[in-house]
Amino acid sequence: MADQDAETGTVTAAMLVIGNEILSGRTQDANINFVATGLNEIGIQMREVRVVPDIEAEIVAAVNALRTKFDYVFTTGGIGPTHDDITAESVAAAFGKDATYHPTTYAMLEANYKKSGREFTEMRKRMALTPEGADVIENDLGVAPGFVMENVFVMAGVPQVAQSMFRAAAPLLRRGRIMRSRSIGTHLAEGVIAAGLLSIQNDYPASDVGSYPFYNTPGGHGTTLVVRSFDASDLDGAGDAILKLIADLEGEALSDERG
Repeated sequence: MADQDAETGTVTAAMLVIGNEILSGRTQDANINFVATGLNEIGIQMREVRVVPDIEAEIVAAVNALRTKFDYVFTTGGIGPTHDDITAESVAAAFGKDATYHPTTYAMLEANYKKSGREFTEMRKRMALTPEGADVIENDLGVAPGFVMENVFVMAGVPQVAQSMFRAAAPLLRRGRIMRSRSIGTHLAEGVIAAGLLSIQNDYPASDVGSYPFYNTPGGHGTTLVVRSFDASDLDGAGDAILKLIADLEGEALSDERG
């Protein structure tokens, strides 16, 4: 974690999306938004997202870069039974550990396959692989769990399963300050409001002031102006300044929402 974050009490995270299917465009990622939203709700700021292929060296390099830079790292993908599910071995390599069968996970999988009358094959056993010393992340959908190794949380790529694992992991995380937002919509174009928005950002340097154009909506074109801040008074001040800017430019505020 950066020194500045340590001083301010900000808790940070990164996400590592693993899988050739994401990079090829065959599969559209559905986990980033869920994890980022869930982290924000408990005061953890998502600072970076990386997508890497199913190549061990790429995964190892990304895990090691992210786990030393941020408080937490969440990975998705690559913990199934197939030959290209290499996340467990790769995370183990990043920590200089061997990947071994986690005894609790192995026993659970063995019992489940026996109960269903299906063979517990060598490939299915791969779902029990974790780095030595890792702990399990429970999965209430009844399939193989994820695992956590120090500050790296390893989850499945299937959205419903990843969400189950994230909910199980959330109580283990250190909470930080919650960043709130205020979103104001207007039909004014982004270029029209840009200079005034820069002035507002300069007046509230501890806040994040952004603009996001929208097109072809039922209400037409325009811009959504968003303030994000830990400080409620800054949220009020910057938001009110945006409302004044819109009025001064002879525009209209279409919405004013807080989150």
